[in-house]
Amino acid sequence: MIRQPTDRIDPKRRNIISHKKKQFADPTYKQQEYPYRLSFYDVPPTIEITLEQFEQWAIDRLRILAELEACSFRNKTPVETAAHISPLLLKYLPLYANTSSSSGPQDAKLRLERQKDHYSHFILRLAFSSTEDLRRRFARIESALFKLRFQNDDARERQAFIESLDFNWEVVPEDEKRELGPHLLNATPGLRRQELEDGGWFKVDWEMVPELVESRRVFVKKGKAYVPAREQMSMVLAEFSARLDKGLELTSRALPRLDEDDRLTPILAHLSKNFATPDSTLTDADSALPGAPITAASVDTLAQHFPLCMRNLHATLRANSHLKHFGRLQYTLFLKGLGLSLEDCLLFWRRSFRLIADDTFNKEYRYNVRHAYGDVGGDALRRGRGYSPFSCQKILTEHPPGSGESHGCPYRHFSVDNLTALLQTTGVNDREVLRGVKEDVEKKRYHIACNRVFEWAHKGELKRVREDGSWGAADLDVIVHPNTYFKRSYLLRHGAGAGGGDKEVEMET
Repeated sequence: MIRQPTDRIDPKRRNIISHKKKQFADPTYKQQEYPYRLSFYDVPPTIEITLEQFEQWAIDRLRILAELEACSFRNKTPVETAAHISPLLLKYLPLYANTSSSSGPQDAKLRLERQKDHYSHFILRLAFSSTEDLRRRFARIESALFKLRFQNDDARERQAFIESLDFNWEVVPEDEKRELGPHLLNATPGLRRQELEDGGWFKVDWEMVPELVESRRVFVKKGKAYVPAREQMSMVLAEFSARLDKGLELTSRALPRLDEDDRLTPILAHLSKNFATPDSTLTDADSALPGAPITAASVDTLAQHFPLCMRNLHATLRANSHLKHFGRLQYTLFLKGLGLSLEDCLLFWRRSFRLIADDTFNKEYRYNVRHAYGDVGGDALRRGRGYSPFSCQKILTEHPPGSGESHGCPYRHFSVDNLTALLQTTGVNDREVLRGVKEDVEKKRYHIACNRVFEWAHKGELKRVREDGSWGAADLDVIVHPNTYFKRSYLLRHGAGAGGGDKEVEMET
C-alpha cells in the first residue's frame, strides 16, 4: 500500500488554514508610494494607523467636502469656490507639489500629507458607500475636489501624473487632422490655426467627455470626440469619476464584512450622518421679523410667502384636514422658525384637524407638537429649544415621501408634469421660467430651480433693492433654507430692510 504524503492538499477538499496560524501570521501589505501630488486612489491603503488618526483624518476631509458642497449649493463660480476652499485646504488637508521640497516625493512631510489624503479618501469611501444617494453625492464632491487640485497643480508634475496613468487615448494622426481641419476649427471655440497644426489631438468615445459635448466645444464624428490637448482636464476628470463610481460600487458590496467590527462601524455611521451643508442651519436672528407677531389666524395669509415645499404642505392640509407624521414635523418646525408660539401652533393644528375629536387630537398629536418645540421629552440640554427647522439639504436628503405623504421637496420628489401643475397653481405661468425649472430639475439642481422661481416672483422688488443699495450681496445670496425664503419674500413685498429693522413690520391678519 502506498502512503500518501501528509502535506499534500486534496483537490476535492477546501484548503482550510488553522485559525491559529492565520491569527498570528505576520501581516502582508504593499508599501504605498506617493510620487505625485494627485491620485486616482486605485490602490487601497494597507498600513496600520491608529483609531484617532482614522477618525480625525476623515473629519478633516469631510470639512473640505462639506464646504465644497456648500459652494455648489450656493451656485458659486469656480473662481469664488477656489478662493473659499484654498485656505481651508491649507488648514485641514494640505497637499504640496514635489517642487516645494528639495527631497521631492521622498520628503517626510510630503509623504505624511499624501498618506493622510490617501487614507481619508478611502475612509470616507467606506462611510458613503451604503446607499446610492450617498455614493452619487460623494463621487460628485470628490470629483470637484480633484478638479480643483488638478487646475492648481504644477504643470510638469501634472503632465507626468497623466503620463503615468497610461490612458488608452487614440492619438489623431497628421493626415486625419489635415482632412478634418476645417471641422475641427469650426467646432472648437477659440482654436487658432496654429494650435490646430502644432497641438496634439486625441480621439475618444464621446461618453468620456460629456461636459465638452454638452457645451459644444469638440467635434464629434461616428461616436468619437476629437479633443485638443488643452482639454485634457475634461478627459482626466471623466476617467477619475468613472473609476471612482466603480470603486464605490465594489466597496458597497464589501460593507457587510465590516458589521462585525464594532470599532469602525459607529465612526463610519457618524461620518455619513453628519455630511450636511455647514451653513444650512438657522438661528433665531436669521428668521426673526421684529414687530411682526405671527399667530394661528395669520398663517393662511402668510402662505403666499412660503416656498413651494411648504405651500404644498399647507394646501394639502387645507384640502384633507390632515398630514402624515413627517409632513406634520416638517411643517411644524417651519412654523416654529417663523416665530409661531407653542400655544398658537397647537391652536393652528387643532383647527386644521377639524375632522377629529378633541380626545383623539390630545392623545395622538398634541405631544408631538410639544416635543418639536422642546416643551417635553429630550435631554436637559435640548429641552426648551426643541428641534431646528429643516434646511433644504435635510429636506432633500432625508425621509423621501412615500405613498400618501406630502413632505419633501417638490422639485426633487415630484414628476416634471406634477411639478409644473403645482407651480401653475401658485401663479407661475411664465414659459421661460417653467422651461428653466425643468432643465434645473433634470440636472438635479433643485435649489437653483427654487431660487429661479423666487427671483421671477420678486423680480420687481429685487431690482429695486439692487438699485437703491438697501440690500447687500449677502442678503441676496442663494437661498438654502425654507425659513430664509419666507423672510426674504415677506421683507421684499413689504419694503423692509434685509434685517427687518428699517421699520416695524406688521403682519396681515
